[in-house]
Amino acid sequence: MTDTPRPAPLPHPARLHRPLLALAALMAASAVVCVVLAVVAPIEILGANGWVKPLKFSISIAIFAVTIALILDMLDRGAGGARRWTWWAGTAVAALLLVEQAIIVAAVARGTTSHFNVADPLVSALWSIMGVSIAAVWVLTLLLGIVAWVARGGDRARRDALRLGIVIGLAGMAVAFLMTMPSASQLRDFQGVAGAHAVGVADGGPGLPLLGWSTVGGDLRVPHFIGMHALQGLPLLALALERLAARVPALRLGSARAALVWIAGGMWAGATALTTWQAMRGESIVAPSLATVLVAATLTAAAIVAATAVLLGARRAAPVAAG
Repeated sequence: MTDTPRPAPLPHPARLHRPLLALAALMAASAVVCVVLAVVAPIEILGANGWVKPLKFSISIAIFAVTIALILDMLDRGAGGARRWTWWAGTAVAALLLVEQAIIVAAVARGTTSHFNVADPLVSALWSIMGVSIAAVWVLTLLLGIVAWVARGGDRARRDALRLGIVIGLAGMAVAFLMTMPSASQLRDFQGVAGAHAVGVADGGPGLPLLGWSTVGGDLRVPHFIGMHALQGLPLLALALERLAARVPALRLGSARAALVWIAGGMWAGATALTTWQAMRGESIVAPSLATVLVAATLTAAAIVAATAVLLGARRAAPVAAG
């Protein structure tokens, strides 16, 4: 039989995790302040406007906070007695992310860097606090992922999208740990910095506008960004497929929508792995090698073929199921 999806109910704001929503609102205000400061009181750090970094983190943290709040709402509706501990998990995530942002802003105000800075005991201690905070956020997100994997009920595509999004998001978050490893040149000539975003070149060189990703070397922020945003992208894809089901009969089959989510998840995971490999080889995202292009083309072709096969199979099954 067909599995025509019911529209996903919109979560009521009153149900969402208030500390995470408060953090998101604070980060929205922080983003505005950073934009203003970048214009009226710019601070140059590593050749760039220092306020751009807390601006990017304000936006990223706001998105992440809202995402976790929505995930908690979905899990709480399907996890029975898990609501109490998941509320505390969300509160801990909010507090830890606030600590990270506070350290980043304070570093910019002092005209120095926050990440990888171990030049003196104070900044080294602050960098350690940031590292512990992010590691704790990763562990808490992992625990939420475990709850998502054991949860039952609800639309299969939505459930799989949430599961895959958390797994790939955790992988993207884990890329940040690669950034903390000091390079060979840093070990040979220690200058108070241990770790970097860029690979093969120094941080602070030519980069893409706003994002700052290196255009002359590898940059681990690329897979970090791609992987983390599976948390939003895959659940949004599942909801989009539901909306399209009204016009595309093949998508009324829950198995077809779930299969497409898995294909997209595989593609997303592949892109995260590919850009990690690319960055670790010191290769810029804007100057891919032939090997990188071939792997990307293979992943894309495989996803297209698989998605086409799913849709054709569902199209043949739909009339039978309807009858």
